[in-house]
Amino acid sequence: MTAPSSVARLAPRRRRLGLVVLVVLFALLLFLSNLVQLAAEWLWFQALGYERVFTTRLEAEAVLGVGVGGLVFAFLHVNLRIAQRGVVPNPLVVQLSPGAGAVDVTRLLRRLALPMALGLALLFGMGAAGGWLGVLQFLHRTPFGVTDPVFGRDVGYYVFTVPAIAGAIGLGIAVTTLTLLATVLLYVLRRDIVVFRRQVTVEPSARLHLAVLIALLFLLVALRAYFVRIPGLLYSTTGPLVGASYADLHAQLTGLRLAGLAAVAGGALVLSGARSHRLARNTLLAVGLYLGVSLLGVAVYPAMVQKLVVAPNELVKETPQLASHIAATRRAWGLDSVVTRDLTGEARLTERDIRANRPTIDNVRLWDRDPLLQTFGQLQEIRTYYDFVSVDDDRYWIDGQYRQVLLSPRELNSASLPTRTFINERLTFTHGMGLTLGPVNQVTPEGLPVLFIKDLPPASSVSLRVTRPELYFGELTDSWVFARTAQREFDYPSGDENIFTSYAGTGGVRVGSLLRRLVLATYLRSLKVLLSSDITSDSRAMYFRNIRVRARTALPFLSFDGDPYLVVTDSGRLRWILDAYTATRRYPYAQPLADGTNYLRNSVKVVIDAFDGTVTAYLADPRDPLVLTLAKAFPGIFRPLDAMPADLRAHLRYPEDLFRAQSDMYGTYHMDEPEIFYHREDQWQKPVLSRPGEQADPFLRHMIMRLPEERQAEFILMAPFTPRGKDNLASWMVARNDGEHYGQLVVYRFPKQSLVFGPSQIVNRINQETEISRQVSLWDQRGSQVIRGNLLVIPIEESLIYVQPLYLRAEGGSIPELKRVVVTHQNRVVMEETLEEGLARLFGGAVAPATAAAAPPGAARPGNGRAADLARQAAELYQRAVEAQRSGDWARYGEELSRLGEVLRQLQTVLGGRQP
Repeated sequence: MTAPSSVARLAPRRRRLGLVVLVVLFALLLFLSNLVQLAAEWLWFQALGYERVFTTRLEAEAVLGVGVGGLVFAFLHVNLRIAQRGVVPNPLVVQLSPGAGAVDVTRLLRRLALPMALGLALLFGMGAAGGWLGVLQFLHRTPFGVTDPVFGRDVGYYVFTVPAIAGAIGLGIAVTTLTLLATVLLYVLRRDIVVFRRQVTVEPSARLHLAVLIALLFLLVALRAYFVRIPGLLYSTTGPLVGASYADLHAQLTGLRLAGLAAVAGGALVLSGARSHRLARNTLLAVGLYLGVSLLGVAVYPAMVQKLVVAPNELVKETPQLASHIAATRRAWGLDSVVTRDLTGEARLTERDIRANRPTIDNVRLWDRDPLLQTFGQLQEIRTYYDFVSVDDDRYWIDGQYRQVLLSPRELNSASLPTRTFINERLTFTHGMGLTLGPVNQVTPEGLPVLFIKDLPPASSVSLRVTRPELYFGELTDSWVFARTAQREFDYPSGDENIFTSYAGTGGVRVGSLLRRLVLATYLRSLKVLLSSDITSDSRAMYFRNIRVRARTALPFLSFDGDPYLVVTDSGRLRWILDAYTATRRYPYAQPLADGTNYLRNSVKVVIDAFDGTVTAYLADPRDPLVLTLAKAFPGIFRPLDAMPADLRAHLRYPEDLFRAQSDMYGTYHMDEPEIFYHREDQWQKPVLSRPGEQADPFLRHMIMRLPEERQAEFILMAPFTPRGKDNLASWMVARNDGEHYGQLVVYRFPKQSLVFGPSQIVNRINQETEISRQVSLWDQRGSQVIRGNLLVIPIEESLIYVQPLYLRAEGGSIPELKRVVVTHQNRVVMEETLEEGLARLFGGAVAPATAAAAPPGAARPGNGRAADLARQAAELYQRAVEAQRSGDWARYGEELSRLGEVLRQLQTVLGGRQP
């Protein structure tokens, strides 16, 4: 009997060992499934020079996952073993079917304890590994140098420390609750807990164990009240503000402290019940005590204080809290450094003012992005597999002039290839080619944009040159390719022939050995990568080519602006610039956005080379504690902004997403007096036009202009404001982009007693103008589509002019043409073929055309140039009138004669005013 009994004793152990082996094999398979991905990403990070990011993240995830998983396993396994100690006199036996043998449930659970603990520990470890960034930020935290107004702690405590404490306590509560439920279930199955006639009997072997677990749970709840919920009052929304209100500070805070004490008392009550054989009764009393104190102290009492004490005297009671909220919001969103300047309200402009602001006039953006993108697509895509994805604003010194331009990269869309094969998609068609670039305000006689850089290969008619036009990395390039293979790469079409090239850069991952090639083939899920004879050891595998994905992968701890932009450097290379943000939702008392973010800084500028994919991160805001924390966690990743080449720094832009958020906030938080803020007496809003298909923030614009009291024109980002619920203009805000003034926010306020027409009022005046309505109706009758461009708000001195381009798209056509420009100042509205003509009608005299701003010495005087221009227009109008007469189009004939008469009157004015 000895041998069989030994075998019988060994059988359960073997089963347990088998279950453990299964769990371990599952974990290994899970790890191996990610091993190829890790290897491919390591090769990518290594080629990019960002190994530090990869290894630091991997180490943090591994340490956190293994550490938490190990602690969870130890806690679970020890408690399950304690719950299963001793002999079960009356085991629970279940017979699944009449013919089957009986199953001892308690013995089965004993066998499952180890693998169950391992499996749960694995899940907890994997979940905890996702918090690697928060742990790194906690370990390398940087103080903000600002304290909260309630507890006097540095803001960094709430941003870095409280989330770590909350995570640890939350993990402890989850594991303890799970362990308590598992042990209660085991004790019930073992008959150590018996429920009979509404009475619960707990055996001494289970009483102390359960009491300790329940008391631990109460202790964790108490710690959460003191270290998580009380600091959380600084984000409360119970009052008329975000942050701790009067009721929070004078009622809720006391209630949370009492609830924490009640939880501690409840834990002590449970432990005493273990000794007095009243565990179940004392546990119910402890739960009732905690819930009662929480209900009365945290819910009922604060609600009564809010209704009976605060509501009748809300402004008086909440004034200190409102002051804290306003100050915190202004600091968190960088509004405390906004420079405010008051305008005198002298709104009348003269021809002299227009001439004094030639740089502003010469850079009025007459081309909207959407019509221009359509025009680029029709005129410059050249082949069906090229696409223009977006249009960006920028500024360049071109032929000695500071010019605002619109540019769009010509990217390759592999989905539009006529034949989509592995060789075509992955080896031959690998990159886009060049860009299209033109001034914002010049138009050809046909109403099309003037292009400084165009065609394939990119040809320039100005001093700006493109020497490396290939776009291997861009906004549209989201597919992987191999460069420098045995297949020739398509470069660009030239007439009926195609020009081919071979990649000469260092971008991508070198294929190298057979093992690396196997990793790449598995990662890219393509057997052809492994079998293709065109791919050699010297070939370069390019993946993560979309610049947004590339930046997020290389710098996973940053968020990015939605509008990356392309820059042509002095050497002719193309480089992308992305604005990167550090953000948090934990800034005390600060007003959040809809997604919860209540602190945002454009702390990093990321540059990506379009040819070789090099990613360079520059530290743009060295005062930001969040980015300084990241710099300590990932040393060597960020370069100082002074290290950025000058030709790139000259093109840095203030990010639109940040400016949009700041300007939205400033519309309310320019009111820094609590009483005024409470009543919203002077709240602003951005103008809104009820036009179908209108984009968000239609008046948020980049432009080159000379700001009031400044000498030089500069590149700025601007947004106007109107009073809440009214249409007149109250102020306008700019973000400066050039030189030492980069990042400075300035608000220009109009006097409250003066009436400055806002965009809605100007649009109504334009619609009511007889000449404009007649012309638009005439175009509509001919079947053409009239596209009203965005209304431009152009500050000149201390006044404004409004400009709106009108585009015409022929019936069945797809190319919008700029046909008219509407110019408005105060009560006057005019429409002319060009901006110069409109300004001349508004302000009298002859306003010099754009090219006269930088005329070299010895050039013709402005009056002579204007006369010649008007004479040319008169000749063109006469010829058009003759053509209309011959074709029998009498409506157009009358229109051309009318315009000819107006041009002749202007010509007479110019010639009559010229001095002999």
